[in-house]
Amino acid sequence: MTRYQAVRRLTRAAAHSDAQLIAEAAALAEGWAVLVDLMGRVVCSTPHSAGPEGVRAAAHPQLHPHLTIRKMAGAALVVGPGPGTASPASRVDMVARTTLDLLRMRARVRRAEETHHAEQRLHTAVLRLLLSGRPHLATDVLGVAVTHATVFRLTGQSVHVAYQAHWRTVQPSVSVSDARTLVCVEGNELVVVALHAIGSDRHSAHPLVTRIADRYQLAGGVTDPLPLDMFATAWAEAGNARHGASAGGLTSATVLGSRGLLRVVPAPRLASWSAAVLKPLDREQRRMLEAYLRSGSAQAAASVLEVSEGTVRTRLRGIGTLLAAELDNPTVQAQLLLAVRAPAAPVRISSSASLVPDPPLPTDLLNPKDAHRWASDLLEPLDQPLRIALRCWLQHRGRTAPAAAELSLSRSTLTDWLSKCGRALSLDLSSATVRAELHLAAETIATPDDAPALLPRRGGRTYRGQRPY
Repeated sequence: MTRYQAVRRLTRAAAHSDAQLIAEAAALAEGWAVLVDLMGRVVCSTPHSAGPEGVRAAAHPQLHPHLTIRKMAGAALVVGPGPGTASPASRVDMVARTTLDLLRMRARVRRAEETHHAEQRLHTAVLRLLLSGRPHLATDVLGVAVTHATVFRLTGQSVHVAYQAHWRTVQPSVSVSDARTLVCVEGNELVVVALHAIGSDRHSAHPLVTRIADRYQLAGGVTDPLPLDMFATAWAEAGNARHGASAGGLTSATVLGSRGLLRVVPAPRLASWSAAVLKPLDREQRRMLEAYLRSGSAQAAASVLEVSEGTVRTRLRGIGTLLAAELDNPTVQAQLLLAVRAPAAPVRISSSASLVPDPPLPTDLLNPKDAHRWASDLLEPLDQPLRIALRCWLQHRGRTAPAAAELSLSRSTLTDWLSKCGRALSLDLSSATVRAELHLAAETIATPDDAPALLPRRGGRTYRGQRPY
């Protein structure tokens, strides 16, 4: 048998197990082979009766010069010729050296697999910490300074295959020492969480997850970057967006896509305006403001930030004073939510900008003609009654009861109309981002005829306090 044939046989055996490799080494040496650990215990032996002699030889190699003994980290390989064997010593030595190299390779693979499984468990644990509302503990575990997360949730028949493919692609960037992308299987979903600093909304995870979704025909939802404090909101938004996605694609939680202001307004202009608007605020104040704007109320923000509702209201009054803005005004709220979502400015901004309800879309972002065109295109699918109802509901910050009262509609009727709006626009109205941009659009194209009192009446019992025509 040639050397090449012997190495090929040993390699094939190594692909199965250490025991099969030792058995093949014994067969090629026409004798026996024993693998012994540092504690003097037999790991593998062929034949089984050769184990004791292998242990003695590994402990005192100088007393067994007729045996071939090779040591590696944590173990020793002992190969002995059989009685009356004709195998030359050079052949036995070649078998022993090749077997030892293959054993080392198998040990490295095992260590890599153990590290891989440990990292997978770590990512799952960090995901559950974020879901349970403990972002500070999650970042302490990872040892990274991040403030925001972009969440991807994907489902399909090939979730586990896609998970392994995604993990292999992103390694070593998801190693424990620098985990900025969490990759997990949670239930029947592939979950990818891109972690990044404030203002950094561009992440390499998005194109990669898009390719994975397309290749394995997964349907996925993705959020805008949200603060870690609001991870539960991001999780829910990604799940809602996933329900509307088709196999092989990702759907944004805002679903505005190219219609969104982050795409319509040139990025440098939007970044400069945002930096000027938020310039008076420090990091903690921005965090407070974003939690309030995304959650929709001081009570919800208090739960997210783990402070009292009174504390939130007090700090918001201070923020309003610094910004010289009426934070209770829905148009100002929509402008501020756009500002906190904008990308970070590449340079330091020395000037500041004021927030006023009129015009709804600041001229620093779009001139009146372009703003009107954007708003008209966005709301074009709605007829006048639906547009009036939606505008009124948005002015009441998404609260159905007061909006229904102003419109003289029953709450069930308004809810039905809002569902029609969502379907016509292909938008999820539960998203704070969607509501903010729709509000700016509705106010931009509003005319005196778009008042709730002038809502065209269609007759029937749906209009409270009104005589049907």
